[in-house]
Amino acid sequence: MFNGPEIWIIILLVVVLFGGNRLPKIARNLGKAQSELKKGLAEGIAESKKDETPKTDSN
Repeated sequence: MFNGPEIWIIILLVVVLFGGNRLPKIARNLGKAQSELKKGLAEGIAESKKDETPKTDSN
């Protein structure tokens, strides 16, 4: 997909666009967003499994 020089160019562009001081804050926010996404997916899977359990009628 990407070779070594292409990755360095992308990293350089990110540093130039956002500045070195904002990069840790951006990375922290991305980490928080990723953990929230994983938490939401886990809750959705748990809820869908709960809905799939067959309900028994005692008629």
